[in-house]
Amino acid sequence: MERFTISLDSELAKEFDALIAERGYGNRSEAVRDIIRGQLEAWRLAHDEAPHCVANLSYVYNHHERDLAERLTALQHDHHDLTVATMHAHLDHENCFEAAFLRGPTAAVKKFAEAMMAERGVRHGKLNLVAVEIDQRHAHGYKPRGHGGNQHVHLKPAR
Repeated sequence: MERFTISLDSELAKEFDALIAERGYGNRSEAVRDIIRGQLEAWRLAHDEAPHCVANLSYVYNHHERDLAERLTALQHDHHDLTVATMHAHLDHENCFEAAFLRGPTAAVKKFAEAMMAERGVRHGKLNLVAVEIDQRHAHGYKPRGHGGNQHVHLKPAR
């Protein structure tokens, strides 16, 4: 662990301490680490330094919009390699909220999310990306003779 010292004017320190208290941090160091991680994450994503990601795409849409639910479902099926799961909630008689959990190459996830949000009738779309690193490939469980077993990729958040 490395240490460094920063100087803040008293008004900025007061505001920072209020933020720390509101968010429930135990101390300034924990808060500063989270702020730095957030900025590094944004930098990686802005500079294409995050080749893989996990993401949440959330959006609101009017389910009375002609064929919109079917179009959204078809897009998800067309990108089944990126779509892990979806959650659907009814907001009122017309509007639905959906959250799609995604993973894969960052460029492909962004392109898919943009296509979903561009569908006529989709409103309030938001994509939250988290850069990940591919940890390793390995098998789990029973391996029948001549078979490699259940192969899958482990993803871990980028530091």
